[in-house]
Amino acid sequence: MRPHRPGRANATYPPGPAPRSRTVFAAAHVVADPYRAAADTPDAIDWDATLAFRRHLWRHGLAVAEAMDTAQRGMGLDWPTAADLIRRSAAEARAMGGRIAAGVGTDQLTTSVSSLAAVAAAYTEQLAAAEACGAQPVLMASRALAALATGPEDYLETYGRLLDQCAHPVILHWLGPMFDPQLTGYWGSTDLDAATETLLTLIAAHPGKIDGVKVSLLDAHRETELRRRLPDGVRCYTGDDFHYPELIEGDQHGFSHALLGVFDPLAPVAAEAVRVLDTGDTQRFRSLLDPTVELSRHLFGTPTRYYKTGVVFLAWLGGHQSHFTMLGGLQSARSLTHLARAYELADRLGLFPDPDLAAFRLTSFLAVHGVSQ
Repeated sequence: MRPHRPGRANATYPPGPAPRSRTVFAAAHVVADPYRAAADTPDAIDWDATLAFRRHLWRHGLAVAEAMDTAQRGMGLDWPTAADLIRRSAAEARAMGGRIAAGVGTDQLTTSVSSLAAVAAAYTEQLAAAEACGAQPVLMASRALAALATGPEDYLETYGRLLDQCAHPVILHWLGPMFDPQLTGYWGSTDLDAATETLLTLIAAHPGKIDGVKVSLLDAHRETELRRRLPDGVRCYTGDDFHYPELIEGDQHGFSHALLGVFDPLAPVAAEAVRVLDTGDTQRFRSLLDPTVELSRHLFGTPTRYYKTGVVFLAWLGGHQSHFTMLGGLQSARSLTHLARAYELADRLGLFPDPDLAAFRLTSFLAVHGVSQ
């Protein structure tokens, strides 16, 4: 541990409209109820604080990606609670005029599944729930499908059945094994070139059904190559929390839109940066967003799937919620030094609306863990 002098010149950005040149989703976290949260109570949500944070995102002009991995989907948030979350958030989105997409998966299959038909049926149930609320579906990668599929054909058949019944264009989600080891070999191969060909085959076979693809592989070159091969009208949504500034800026051949977990803690500065990009001022855009990458890389460090802990910790320090309690006890997933470093990096960026509150809460947190001042 070393001394740190808290910042005073916080970089506050006022609320504003949605960016025009890029579609930007922030994958939002959930706030647990500290009086009820435990490993066996996945429905222990603090609804007031959870929905208030979504209103914060919409006020800053960001779209909300609901019930995805940032919300501990598959890591504390079960499907019945996720369905309730989607319904409540969609109602808030209608009231505020905000955009919302929602994760659609197969996580209600809590026991071993023996058929692709059961996987498709689970997807169909969740798809219907999201569409009924008016949320744009994000077809998330399925652990059950990854376990059952024997090759690319099983993915093409299962996703094809879903896309045929979708009422509106959906977002596909390619989540790499660094986020979930159970998704290794998704799209039918551990060879990412072969997996890419399967994904492109699926997209080509269903014109008008796919709004875009969220790519979460933490490989900027691979994302850029895929982006250039997408058909006209199909967006690439970067999920790369390591290289997002250059991917969103793009090059002479195109750019990525965004669906990012790190835009949960970075919401005000991220929204401001993309609005600056709307004006064509790429230099100012990069000057705003590039300094945030060090924090993002820290939050998403190995094991990447525990990035949610740092995201919720920063929300608590920033005054968005009154405690640091997560579903399933996930607040214990990162070390004390990891969280202290997250505070330090966020404070240097001026992300805390009230630096004194953030410093007081960090000091209290350290004291509980035996760190004397």
